Formats: sequence, C-alpha cells, structure tokens
Amino acid sequence: MNTREIFLNQKIPDINREEQRAIGDFGMTASATKQSSEIGAQVLKNGGNAVDAIVAMQFALAVSEPFNTGLGASGFLLVYNQYSGKTKVINGHSKAPDQLTSDMCRNEKGEPIPFSERTINANFIGIPGILKAMETAFNTYGTMPLDRLIEPSVQLAEEGMEVNWLWDMALKMYGDRVGTTAKSFFFPDNVPLVKGEIVKNKELAHTLRIIQEKGIDAFYHGEIGDAIIQLINNENGCMSKEDLQGYESKIQEPILGSYKDFHIVTPSPPNGAGVSLLQLLKILEKVKIEQYPVNSWEKHYLLAEAMRIVFTDKLTYMGDPDFTHIPVEGLLHPEYIAERVKLINFEGLNQGVDFGNPWKYDKKGVQSEDSLHRELQGGETTHFTAVDSWGNIAVCTSSLEHYFGSGIMVPGYGFLLNNDLTDFYPTEESVNDLQANKYPVSSKCPTIIFKDEKPFMTLGSPGGPTIVASVAQVILHVIDYKMDLKEAIEQPRIYNSTAPTILCDGSLNEEVKSKLSSIGFEIIGTDIAIGNVQAVLMDQEKNIMYGAADSSRPGVAIGIFKENNEGY
Repeated sequence: MNTREIFLNQKIPDINREEQRAIGDFGMTASATKQSSEIGAQVLKNGGNAVDAIVAMQFALAVSEPFNTGLGASGFLLVYNQYSGKTKVINGHSKAPDQLTSDMCRNEKGEPIPFSERTINANFIGIPGILKAMETAFNTYGTMPLDRLIEPSVQLAEEGMEVNWLWDMALKMYGDRVGTTAKSFFFPDNVPLVKGEIVKNKELAHTLRIIQEKGIDAFYHGEIGDAIIQLINNENGCMSKEDLQGYESKIQEPILGSYKDFHIVTPSPPNGAGVSLLQLLKILEKVKIEQYPVNSWEKHYLLAEAMRIVFTDKLTYMGDPDFTHIPVEGLLHPEYIAERVKLINFEGLNQGVDFGNPWKYDKKGVQSEDSLHRELQGGETTHFTAVDSWGNIAVCTSSLEHYFGSGIMVPGYGFLLNNDLTDFYPTEESVNDLQANKYPVSSKCPTIIFKDEKPFMTLGSPGGPTIVASVAQVILHVIDYKMDLKEAIEQPRIYNSTAPTILCDGSLNEEVKSKLSSIGFEIIGTDIAIGNVQAVLMDQEKNIMYGAADSSRPGVAIGIFKENNEGY
C-alpha cells in the first residue's frame, strides 16, 4: 500500500474530545500535543506572559511532535501587545543559503530532480529560523528566564513520553523518508516506535541543556551550529557557517484586512497565505456565502470556486518581496475582487478560471513577467497559541515543511532538519524561483481577528497548501454560522486548488459530494481532517476565553481561572 492509500484509509482513533475544549479567564493555551499545552499553561500560571508561554511550547513541541517541528524548523510568530494595541510579525522563515543555485535542481543530464528526491536532498534544507524567531520574540516581549522556559522540555526529553497515535501514523506513512541517524531514533532495533511505548530523546535533551546554558545563539554560532554545517557538508549540501551565523529574524508589519465588521491580522509576504486568506474572505463576503446553509452544496460550491480563483493568483504572484514587487494592493482592491467574483456562477465548474491582472489596481510597482503555475505539494507543520491574563496573544505556526522534514537528523543532537526550500519553483519561470539568499513562499497562516479594536479570535492550522482553506472555513463557521468554537473546527472542510479536484473530509454530506461531482468536480474523500486548527475565542464582555483543539491530532486546549489559578 502506498502513502496515498495509507492516508486515505487511515482511521483516527477515539480521543478525549473534552480535553480539546477549554474555558478560562486567566489564560489559555492550545496546541497539537498535550505536553506542549500543559507546559505553556504552567508558564502562564507561574506569571509568565503569552510570549514566555509560546517559547516554552515551541521547545515542548520539539520533543513531543519532532516530525512536524523542532529546532531545525521555520515559522511565523504573530504577537499582539495589549498595552500598545499593536500586532507584529516575527519572521522565522527559512532562507536559501548563499551558495544555492538553480543548477542544484537538476541532475547530471540537466533534467529536473523529481520532487520526491528533492525533499530528502541536503541542498533543499533552508537556514532554520524558528529558534531565531523565538529569541527575537523573547528578547522583545519575554519576562521569565529562558532556561526556566526550556527546563520542562529537557525533563520531557530525558524522562520520556508515551508515543501517541500520531507518531504511530506518521511512521507508517512517511517513516521510509528518514535517514540513518533518524532511523536509529524512530526505529530502534529496526522496529518502528508504536503507540503506548515510552520514547526518550537523550540527545535532544543534551542539545536543550546547551541552549539553557549558552542561549539560543549556541544554535547559530556554537557547537550545535557546527554540527549542523558538518552534517550538511557531509551530505553534499551547500549551507555554510556564514549562512547560519548571518541569519536574522525580522520583526515585520502584518497585513491587515477585513471580513464584514471584523478586522483580520496575518503575516505579509514572503508569507503567501495571509494575502490569500484576505482575498478569499473578501470574495466570499461579496457573494454572501452566509445565505446558504452550512451543509449545503451551494456553500461548498462557492468555497471551491473561490479557492480556485485565489490560489491561481497566489501561485502566479507570490514571491519574496526583496526580489520582486508583489501586487498586494491590487489583489485586495475592491474592484479587482469584483472582477474575480464574476468568474463564479452556479452553472458548473468554470473552465475559464485563471490568474487575473491585479497590476492595474496596484500603485506601488510595475508588472513583472507572468510566472508559471504549479500544484503545491502537501506539507506538514504544527500550530499553537497562548493568551495571557493581561490580554497579550502569541500565535505561531512552525514547520519542518514535510513529515520528518528532510529526513536528516543531526547526529548527537537529536533533531531533524527542514526541507523548506522545496517550496521554491525549480526553474527561473516563476517569481517564486530558487535563488540564493531568498525566502520561498510560505503557506503558514497564524491569524488574529479583532472586533471593535479588541481581540475576538486567534487561530491557525498546519496542512501546507490547505492551510488557508482550513483557517477561512473555521472563520466562516464562527462568524457567519454562529457555531461554538469546537463545533466550528470539527465541521467538515474542503480544499480545492487550481484543478477541479476537491479534497473533502470523509464526513462531508453525501448529497453535497454528489452534486459537486455532477457539475464537474472530482471528489476525493479522506477520513483525516483537512488541517488541524487550534483556536482561542475571547468574549470581551464576559472576560472569558474559549479554547479548542482539532481532533485530527491528539492536542488539547487548557484554560486557567484566576480564582484558583488552576487549569479547567
């Protein structure tokens, strides 16, 4: 059975869904692992703020979800400071090394290296940025000692944790991608770890001890960095010490948009998901999607066609803004949105959907050459959030790009390296082409929504190209269909890219699937939910927070009450 068949036939085990919803008035955490949520909640109980908690949670996820994130990952962190009322983006996205060239995408015959081979090729390891982002966030907003934030994860790595069903599934689906060092950890005695076993990562604990003692700088300038570069060089990769040492995590302005009376804040390019989310929501607002029942074929038809419109634009225009102008203003201009809406009708699949021309609505640059489209490959990542008693919010999506990243684990240090540079288009015919010192386009979409200038909800999801679809649908389910947060997350979701194929949750109404098939869509069902949304909703009038974790992973949400300072 191949990976796709395993994916489509995998059954999610029963989990305690009560752990996946929470309420509190003193703080809230939500993530894809119980260990991470608990560690973050304890930081909040001990007087730490949201950024303290999110830093601790990232280290905890490096132990408890090491195949989706870790020290070698990348990510975007969104921080809302309630004192200033400002939201900032901390960019920890992977960057291409200085010696990377487009020739590295081709074999000795000059032919493109197949995508599957690029995913385990050391030349497609991006300079890891997540720890730099955490360092920048901590230095800007943090209040607790860093070594104290790391200590729970050290103990977790040393004492061990029980392998959950997600580990078991990941190894069955993608375990063949791991290299020799990683195999010795995930396949002890050549046998894969299985649900219920206790797994310890003493090498990762050693690495975390170094960071406790010497700071995150040790990862980029010290012995950890030296081990990374030596390994990549041994694997014939091109990253150098100078690449690692020169990496900077920038504090950036987010992109702002709206949906009805709500204001939406999300990362700007080189994150491509933020613009796409805002564009998708504006199209759906224009067609008044809320007039159709939540389980109707009309609602799902509008979603599918709107996604096709938005993602053709994304694949055409999104790149690194340091290398090309991106027509953000044009893509979100009301007149351009109105033009794109005209492509939608209820007669059937519109064969004429293609990228539009936002340049005539964009005043900040001139048109660049058109780029070729490509179908994004599936990826995995993780999303987590923390809200503190003061009202500060920290929300992060971090990733190794695919399950197990590059499959390359740093010997003696216990963490995997990403394969983020597979997000580049491997030729020069795209604004997202592979170049040295360039960010590939990211699909990460950590999001904060405001109502009347106060935080209303924060959410995000893993899922590579499906992330925007997951985030948008949960927003619609909460705002338009007035669903409870957990109910909104569990509502069946769909994803459609530039092609007529729709990926849908297995629980989607059969009548909806039949109707969409009859008008030209190809329906592919799966029992695994699209994405894994973690979210917190804030009731400002009652001063109550509601948290929810998605049942597609064994995550939890933990709320804290001021009265007894205990988790709910």
